[in-house]
Amino acid sequence: MVSTTEIQSPDKDAGFNLSAYLAEKQALVEAALDRSLPVAYPEKLYEAMRYSLLAGGKRLRPILCLASCELAGGTLEMAMPTACALEMIHTMSLIHDDLPAMDNDDYRRGKLTNHKVYGEDIAILAGDGLLVYAFEWIATQTQGVPAERVLQVIGRLAHAFGAAGVVGGQVVDLESEGKPDISLETLHYIHTHKTGALLEACVSSGALLAGAPPETLQRLSRYAENIGLAFQIVDDILDVTATAEQLGKTAGKDLRAQKATFPSLWGLEESKRQARQLVEEAKAELEPFGQKALPLQAIADFIINRSH
Repeated sequence: MVSTTEIQSPDKDAGFNLSAYLAEKQALVEAALDRSLPVAYPEKLYEAMRYSLLAGGKRLRPILCLASCELAGGTLEMAMPTACALEMIHTMSLIHDDLPAMDNDDYRRGKLTNHKVYGEDIAILAGDGLLVYAFEWIATQTQGVPAERVLQVIGRLAHAFGAAGVVGGQVVDLESEGKPDISLETLHYIHTHKTGALLEACVSSGALLAGAPPETLQRLSRYAENIGLAFQIVDDILDVTATAEQLGKTAGKDLRAQKATFPSLWGLEESKRQARQLVEEAKAELEPFGQKALPLQAIADFIINRSH
């Protein structure tokens, strides 16, 4: 669960308890994820998929989907299959990102990475299984939503994760390792695709399921783009300033891999300022929605104040 010590209290004056909100939604997501993937034959594959999918974490991505759906007038029930699918896709990206051919990491969320437990072959297949199962889960489990909206969500998620999104960002990230002259433009491309694209899809998919009008989708998309970039800037900062115990994974990886990061280009203080500015711009996009936007506003503040 999310510890209250991780969260500053930017939402206190608004009368919104972010700690309680995250804990409640996190519990719902955990239960739904557990139900979504029972063990079947071949057991080793399903156990590997469940090992990483149920390894904990803040579950921010599915919670963003649920929050945006409720903001747009939808229900948790109509958004939960997509919320679970988003976590499946995210988990797949972590499994593959940790492989020796990529970031070669031994720990994730404080536990041994998937390939360290099940081997590289099963880890690759577990990631593949989670990716395709995510789309099956949306298509077969979404209830009370017109088919055309479900199709829009499936299309948006596929676009966000593919060559035009996460996968493309990962390729440019790998190609940029060890190069001392990476530009801010390239770094921005990497992170708006590798991190921001899926976060944007989380927010927009929830609103799409609820039938949000175009102007609402545009505001939520800009909100998500800003918090996505802020999220990555904070990640870069934490890689420099936090311990492995705080991160739940290896600290200082970016420096050892000679990766360009926002602190390496801007310095720590300017990176923090840029992240704060992005969060303020994200929250400004939500002002027309009033009280309904409190969860998303508080999550934006949480991103900038998190310690891991």
